[in-house]
Amino acid sequence: MIMDKISGGDEVGGAGGAYSYGALKRLDQICSSICQSQVDPKVPEIVTQVQGPSVDYDLGGGSEIFDVLVCGGTLGIFVATALSFKGLRVGIIERNIIKGREQEWNISRKELMEIVEVGILSEGEVEQIISSDFNPNRCGFENKGEIWVEGILNLGISPAKLVEIMKERFISSGGAIFEGKSLSSISVHDDLAVLKLSDGDCLPCRLVVDAMGNFSPIVRQIRSGRKPDGLCLVVGACARGFERNTTSDVIFSSSSVKKAGNSGVQLFWEAFPAGSGPADRTTYMFTYVDPQFGFPKLEELLEIYWDLMPEYQDVTLETLDIRRVIFGIFPTHRDSPLPAAFDRILQVGDASGIQSPVSFGGFGSLTRHLGRLSNGIYEAVSGDFLDAYSLRLLNPYMPNLSASWLFQRAMSTRPQTNVSPTFINELLYANFQSMQKLGDSVLRPFLQDVIQFGPLVKTLGLVMLSRPQILPSIFKQVGLGVILNWSGHFVMLGYYTFLSNFIDPVVRPWVESLPPRNKYQWKRYLEAWKYGAGLDYRQEE
Repeated sequence: MIMDKISGGDEVGGAGGAYSYGALKRLDQICSSICQSQVDPKVPEIVTQVQGPSVDYDLGGGSEIFDVLVCGGTLGIFVATALSFKGLRVGIIERNIIKGREQEWNISRKELMEIVEVGILSEGEVEQIISSDFNPNRCGFENKGEIWVEGILNLGISPAKLVEIMKERFISSGGAIFEGKSLSSISVHDDLAVLKLSDGDCLPCRLVVDAMGNFSPIVRQIRSGRKPDGLCLVVGACARGFERNTTSDVIFSSSSVKKAGNSGVQLFWEAFPAGSGPADRTTYMFTYVDPQFGFPKLEELLEIYWDLMPEYQDVTLETLDIRRVIFGIFPTHRDSPLPAAFDRILQVGDASGIQSPVSFGGFGSLTRHLGRLSNGIYEAVSGDFLDAYSLRLLNPYMPNLSASWLFQRAMSTRPQTNVSPTFINELLYANFQSMQKLGDSVLRPFLQDVIQFGPLVKTLGLVMLSRPQILPSIFKQVGLGVILNWSGHFVMLGYYTFLSNFIDPVVRPWVESLPPRNKYQWKRYLEAWKYGAGLDYRQEE
């Protein structure tokens, strides 16, 4: 009833870009479909490898050969613009119109400045796109205590303004945009990849960048339709009528495990002041689930959201003017980032699984890797290092990302574990309290989805010393197999930290003297050590 009263507005691509009740039902169907599937040999083949050059392929008269074609424009526009600025001939294929959603993205200034460092956004433009700025930011867990921080997800930025700036910049740098066109198939030849579009057009390029997000048909083919290992379900709304609206919640839990549909879920909240008015506020309710144990529909979660949100925010639903309803699903796979499976095709952003399994993916994860990816892709195209092995080096194994899996599992409910319904909140508060005691150098990276070896060791050590009674429940909650698997990634996290701190400075001068292909490969190894250990993260001044 609430959604029917709200104008749906223009639907755009990307997570949270659709607001209608029909879109909610469609997303529930998609979620059910991807989570019921096992390995399916009948998944449509979008990509085919063709032996030999593309000389005999009908490209149409006078087809221009692009250096890079980016599929998916809402977030792909950032990678495309960075590559176009480096002098490559770049095109974007987008099934809708390249346009940012109405609902704000929340991010910290530090993450936003990473786009400035890449050179595609000015500091003046950063100020133009910021629609709200608020501090402090709260983390709290069911009456156990609260931790307040500053500068974490404390900016609301306008995706519509930012994407429009990027679009203008991309076109002015010589980029080409193909809107309203879907990808039908890709033929990968020895010398080119040829993309066939929904209108029958063919576009040739040297490299395809897949920025089509979690539901990329290319990713579905690579994974053979295999169901995700984890799922983050998000619902929420932006509404007007909040009198107290100067602070935010980064993560907040107001209750222990609750029933949603046929599943038990631990619900978490985020809340941010919105830039559309002083009394406008966006509240999100989210949960982590393991698809093998079942999960609620988004529609069921939304009903719970309407019941619980007024008490959480100390308001009444009748006094609020609901501006828009927000919902999304974020599937995650343990074997992420996704290695390149074909020559001349590379996944970026959520399609690659580069986002933390405890985050909502999207924009924040892209900003962190934008500089690394744009430099690496430029070197790969310039040197013609476009075979699958060379492209895999751009999405390498990252132990800090794999280590994050333990946290998602710990925050997900599992049936028949004999664990107290309050356990997840107790565990989270114990961790956050320990990180606060250890200081900003430990707490702040974690709050921005960066896992580092030193801070992790300190936090685990302090939790075990201060709350030893919690350990048996951790084993019950996550399972011995998961802990053993995580231990391997934990060791590798320490190893990558050692390599980046001590071996990188020694070998870097030697790397610069290598032949081009070897130099490209070694530069990617050094990046993998640095980013895989979370050492790209720098504390703000």
